[in-house]
Amino acid sequence: MTATKEAPAQVEQHTIYQIPIDQRHGRARDLFTIWFGSNIMMLTIVTGALATTVFKLSFMGAIGSIALGNLVGAVFMALHAAQGPRLGVPQMVQTRGQFGSIGAVLVVAIVVVMYVGFLASNIVLGGQSLHTIAPGINQNVLISAIALISVIATIYGHDLIHVYARVLTWLSGLALLLCFGWIVFIHGLPANFLSINGYNAAGFFGMVSVGALWQIAYAPYVSDYSRYMPHDTGAKPAFWASYWGCVLGSVLPMLLGALIGLLVSNGDVVSGLTTLTGPAALAIVAIFSIGIACTNAMNLYCGVLSSITVVQTFLPDWKAGPVARGVTAIVLTSIGLAIALWSAQNFLTNYTNFILLLLYVLVPWTAVNLVDFYLVRHGDYDVASFFTHSGGVYGQFNRAAIFCYLFGIVIQIPFVSNDLYTGPIAKALDGVDISWIVGILIVSPVYYLLARKHAVPAVGLAE
Repeated sequence: MTATKEAPAQVEQHTIYQIPIDQRHGRARDLFTIWFGSNIMMLTIVTGALATTVFKLSFMGAIGSIALGNLVGAVFMALHAAQGPRLGVPQMVQTRGQFGSIGAVLVVAIVVVMYVGFLASNIVLGGQSLHTIAPGINQNVLISAIALISVIATIYGHDLIHVYARVLTWLSGLALLLCFGWIVFIHGLPANFLSINGYNAAGFFGMVSVGALWQIAYAPYVSDYSRYMPHDTGAKPAFWASYWGCVLGSVLPMLLGALIGLLVSNGDVVSGLTTLTGPAALAIVAIFSIGIACTNAMNLYCGVLSSITVVQTFLPDWKAGPVARGVTAIVLTSIGLAIALWSAQNFLTNYTNFILLLLYVLVPWTAVNLVDFYLVRHGDYDVASFFTHSGGVYGQFNRAAIFCYLFGIVIQIPFVSNDLYTGPIAKALDGVDISWIVGILIVSPVYYLLARKHAVPAVGLAE
């Protein structure tokens, strides 16, 4: 059967329902550009700056911690890539196969909060970035403009977002190279650059955790952007395209952020980028702001699909279409914009605490999801059951998955180390936070044993 492709200029017609085989399109390399292009933005740069501004690492320490965290975390992110072509549904819909139709609501609702949080963070940075090159325009006006651009792209949907990411792969990649070249060779680095700050274990592993979380936080997104891929898209090509796209697209701008963090005295990375790149700042900030709008559209699109998933759980006969997606996008954008306008003045502190809290709730979900898909059911799900109020063969609650999810959050608490709370084991480790490692290593085998004992028999392939 010949696959057809929706034109990017047309509004996408699908929401959370399975994509028909004859409407599948795309190649594995599209997964590289969606993750590479969308990651090169100001938020990634600011996240990398945490290594040198918050965790007080030297540039060499920043390189090691950023690279290690992203390389490890991306393994879990990229493993979700094969689920989209296999099942043809959004990531959070597929979660019903592990947690049950109603049991999945808790996880999906938390993920919606994550999407809105990242949306607000990006809106703030987009407005602040534009304000550095257009100081005559009120910053709140620029924040609102970024939000408007984001919601328009979301309404058009999946294919237009992929097109944006392909364009940004080239534009943002070139802008990133220009930043490094200008700062290093034209502005110049101080003679003591490599000796600024130093090494501390808490800071190093803290930044490793941030890098790993950056990748794991994408896990709820992945199938949303691979579900249109042909059903025979191989698991390995999908994995490696997503893996290297997200790793390279994240590590490079994070290293730029770490570099800038060492060169600015007040920790203001956004203004520092503008100052350090001189006359090139106008083009660079404009391109990164476009990147923010694209990434915002990705956050918003996934948040909309997840919100519709929550509502459809309790209204199983409701068939959400493009109008529902558009209305939901406007509502979520309004919430994100309100948060952005409120938190703009204390952005860095709020953002750091936000991503640390995300770490503890996403880790056990990704462990349960991947173990179930790869080791328990081997990708064999009854997709029709995802859309029934009873949960079909998966029921309304999967006690094993829910227990492991909540247990995974609790088991991390003694290992937590951040400004909000430091657990007793983390204190004994001099503030080193290894909670996410503990969560994955404990939840994965526990869920595997429980799921194998109470497994639902295979009832048919996804297609």
